[in-house]
Formats: sequence, C-alpha cells, structure tokens
Amino acid sequence: MRVRDAAADRVLSIATRCAWSDDATITPVTAPPRSVSTLTPRFAALHVRDYRRYFLLALLSMTADNIEHVISYWVMFQKFHSPTLGGFAVISHWVPFLLFSFHSGALADRHDCRKLIQISQALYILASLAWGALFLTDTLEVWHAVVILLVHGAAGVIVAPAAQLIIHDMVGPIQLTSAIRLNASSRNLAILLGPAVGGGLMLLLGPAEGLLANALIYLPFTIFLARVPYTGHADTGSRPRARMRLLDAWRLLAEVRADRRLMTMMVLGGATSLFVGSAFQAQMPEYAHDLGSDEAGVWYSVLLAANAAGAVAGTVLLESVDFMRPSARTAIVCAGVWGVAIGLFAFAGSYPVAVTLLVLAGVFNLAFTSIAQTLVQLLAPPSVRGRVVGLFNTATLGLRAGSGVTVGVLGAVINVHWSLALSAAAVVATSALLLARETRAH
Repeated sequence: MRVRDAAADRVLSIATRCAWSDDATITPVTAPPRSVSTLTPRFAALHVRDYRRYFLLALLSMTADNIEHVISYWVMFQKFHSPTLGGFAVISHWVPFLLFSFHSGALADRHDCRKLIQISQALYILASLAWGALFLTDTLEVWHAVVILLVHGAAGVIVAPAAQLIIHDMVGPIQLTSAIRLNASSRNLAILLGPAVGGGLMLLLGPAEGLLANALIYLPFTIFLARVPYTGHADTGSRPRARMRLLDAWRLLAEVRADRRLMTMMVLGGATSLFVGSAFQAQMPEYAHDLGSDEAGVWYSVLLAANAAGAVAGTVLLESVDFMRPSARTAIVCAGVWGVAIGLFAFAGSYPVAVTLLVLAGVFNLAFTSIAQTLVQLLAPPSVRGRVVGLFNTATLGLRAGSGVTVGVLGAVINVHWSLALSAAAVVATSALLLARETRAH
C-alpha cells in the first residue's frame, strides 16, 4: 500500500471539501483553517518525493528530445534551405497528434501509464539512432525526415495523456496546478538546455555521433518508470474497457460541450496551435539569418533559448507568488498577450528586441497552457480523464500540424515574417472573441 506523509493526507482531506466555482477556480465549500497555507508551499509538487524524481528524470528525457530537434533542424536547414521543408517537418511531426490523440487517451484510461511512457521512450531512441545513421552516411533525403518525424510524433502522442494522468496520480488534486506548471516548465527548460547540450555534442562529436550518443540520455527515465508504483489510475477504481472508435470520440465531445469551461479551453488551445503552434521554432534558422546570424548558428540557439527562458521564468514567478488564479478568463487573456508578443517578434529589427519579445511570449505561453491543462484535468470525470485529455491534446497538439501551413508553407509564398504576424493576429482575434463570450456567460 502506498504510504503518504502526514502533510499530504491533510491536503487531500481538504481537497474532498473543494468544489469548482463559476469562474473555474477552486473554492472551499467549508472554509479551511489558516494553517492550510503552510500545506501548499512554494513549488508545492516538488515536496512530493516521487514527483521530484519524476520531474528531474523526465527533464533529462525532454532535453534529449530537444537535442535531437536542434541538431536535426540545423542540418536540414543547412542541407536544403527550404521553408517549405521546415513547414512540412512540422506537419509530419504533429499529424499523429491530430489523428490519434483520442486513441492514446483511451489507451491511458485502459492500460498502465508507466508502460505507455516506456514505449514512447523506445520510439524516441529509435528516432535519434535513425537521424544519427543518416547523418553519418550523408544519405538524408526529404522522405527520410518525414518518416523519422512520424516516428517521433507517434512517441509524443503515446506519452502525452499517460504522462498527464501519472502526475495526477502522484500529487493529487491540490498540488496538480503546481505539477502541471512544473511539467510545462521542464519542457521549456529542456528547450533551454537542448541548444547548449546539442551544440556541445555537435562541436565535440559532430551531428551524427552526437545524435547516436543522445539515444542513451533516454535510458534513466525509462528505468525509473519500472520502479515507481503509480499507474495513473489511483482515483478511477476499476478500469472498464475504454472504446477507441471515432464515433466514441464524437459522443464524448458532445458530452464535454455541456461544460462551457472545458469547451473554451479546447477552442483556445486549438486556435493557438492551429495558427502559430510551434511552427515558428522550425523556421527559427531563417529568422536568425534575417537578423544577421553568424554561420556557427549562435544566434539561432539564442533565439530558441529565449522563448524557453521566458517559460522557465514564468514558472518561477507563478510558483513563488500566487497571484494568478486558474480561471478560464485568465487563460484567455494570457493567450491573447502571447499572440501580441509573437506578432511583434515577426518584425523585430534587432536581436535585443527579438529576444525580449520571445522571453515575454514564453512567460505568457506557460501561463495559459498550464492553466488550460489544469482546468481540463480537474473538470474531466476520472473514469474518462484520459480520453478527455486526449481530445484536449487533439486540439492543442494535433492542430499544430496546421501551423506548418499557416506559418511554414504560407511563409514560402509571402515570407515567414508576414505569415507569422498574420497567424499571431488570428490568435489575438480568437482570444478577444472568447473573452467576450466568457465575460457574458459569467
């Protein structure tokens, strides 16, 4: 039997007396004692020992993921110099999320989430080894990149709901906001570390050998998952066979529509992903080039790191000073400000301005994505949490395939600066409409 410490037991007892208020913030039904504040310290989720270990080893794995991206994107740009290829790489990477996120959520509802995460780690290792072999033999072609990115996308779509359910299992509902925020920060911290470590591997070993060595970085997290007791199903009781048909996804979506906040978060996540997503990162070599990048690609790494540094700074701020309540309106405002920052970045004329805007974008991206994810996980019924998370991932991750068109392919026609600015404007407009609707409903 899993043993929780006394503080965690007191926190969970308070959680049983909580309900959601109309503005989607946690409000106690019976007022908790003043001492409760001492039970939710700064960086609360890190006070859970197993989550602390999970956080560090998952960060290592995510760093390996970003090392692969940094090296492979740079080599592809140097070899092909094609914005269309960059957009196509984004599309081929995110299409699995669009097509199979609901199915992976059903798998997370049905199976041990530890095993699913381990399968994803094996696919990440396979992708790194394939890139390394192709770079080593100098035989990389466009179709190779498509296949490897599809494998990488399959790994991502398998791990996403399972990882979200397992941290819910580890920390419980009270510390879930902190855990999700820290988890999002770890992804961005990995983006921050990826250029530095990836650049070091390229200088020390070369791109091919660096990626072959990168495959080993995934192993510690894979081994750790075999040793922890969390399956992702602590509060769901028995696990009936979860259906995975598209018709079942449509029925579940119809049920979700009854909760205005869930639907608002899905629409918001879908809009930000469809119009901008992560496509501007794949085009970052060209933005750096247009700003006067040197051949070694130093400024390319700086621009990638700036966005991630902003997300990490946002996490430290929000975990240290509890001033931003998790509500639908807060998520919408943060998404709109993120869109403004990205739109201004598209026409930044100097590196200091570009870096500053990307840092601000990272802060507000972390804020709105972590709030949206928290609301979705807490509002979803435990018995179908994996599938609801899968639907949310379809919107927030799957629709990033569209950003490969709106930023990358369109950028090949009108240039990547205008395509990013127009896409960011669409995010701002969508946020404004959702905010007006949310205000009227409230």
